[in-house]
Amino acid sequence: MSVQDRKQRERAERHRLIVDSARELLEAEGWDAVTTRRLAERVEYSQPVLYSHFRNKDAILAAVAVNGFAELGRELRRARTSRRSPEAALRAVVDAYLGFARERPALYEAMFVRPLDIPFGADDSPAELKNAFAEIIAVLEPLAGDRDLETFAEVVWSAVHGLAVLSRADRLRASHREARLDLLIDSVG
Repeated sequence: MSVQDRKQRERAERHRLIVDSARELLEAEGWDAVTTRRLAERVEYSQPVLYSHFRNKDAILAAVAVNGFAELGRELRRARTSRRSPEAALRAVVDAYLGFARERPALYEAMFVRPLDIPFGADDSPAELKNAFAEIIAVLEPLAGDRDLETFAEVVWSAVHGLAVLSRADRLRASHREARLDLLIDSVG
């Protein structure tokens, strides 16, 4: 292995360590706890080393969010491919999405609620975002009929996101969770 290859590998490992450590802090204590000083201490590198990888704290948040989208995309794919009928696949995807939001609230907030300097719904959107959204499109394609598929997917995604945020904030009756999901699935199909 050449010296240059080793340095690139070490840089990639440092990058991954910074992002993973930021996510751990985020999930344990919330985003306000993720400071460059605490992160530098946690990864045992100086703050200038952090800044050699990321412009600022917001860039670290964006990297954490992009990794979250990759994880969400994998979970949605597993859910979608685990069922045969379009309605059952949709229900599995919605359940997986809501479970992701419920089980990783700080990460979900970083991905969907906090401001991000990441293009959504654009040609230059990161592949991880495109792949996660592609799973929503794929599960809805058999149900779209004459509707514009991407617009249909955006509306359904918006509804599911609303359920996730409102449920997390205890703004919906917990006893009616299944009824809401049934109504959503029935209205989409």
